[in-house]
Amino acid sequence: MTSSADDLTHGDMIFLRGLEIECLIGFIEWERRIRQKVVIDFELPVDCARAAATDEVDATLDYKRVAKRMIEFVGASEFKLVETLAHRVAMLVLEEFGIAWIRLSVNKPGAIRGSRDVGVQILRTQADLEAARRAHA
Repeated sequence: MTSSADDLTHGDMIFLRGLEIECLIGFIEWERRIRQKVVIDFELPVDCARAAATDEVDATLDYKRVAKRMIEFVGASEFKLVETLAHRVAMLVLEEFGIAWIRLSVNKPGAIRGSRDVGVQILRTQADLEAARRAHA
């Protein structure tokens, strides 16, 4: 299901908050030996009016499928930086689900002593996916 880039500021979206996944993440040697929890939040464009008119999951974006794919990908990943993890997850979702954009945050609870969490928030669009494809062609 696609939406226009204008939906970044207008329109409907699906969101998911607090998706906890364990993975190998970090650049310090000890971090490369243990699985750590990351917490993902995301927003995706969707036409809620279309979905409401039919009351069928086929008329919307199945957020359960998106979350399961994220769990699978992140759980198998081994990145040094949360920036890399966030970017790769965003590109994967854009490509596999054909959406116009994704706003995604990845935080790493406990990464900084005295803080609740630290992480990144990114916004990626189909234009970013196309640019990445051209760069790797």
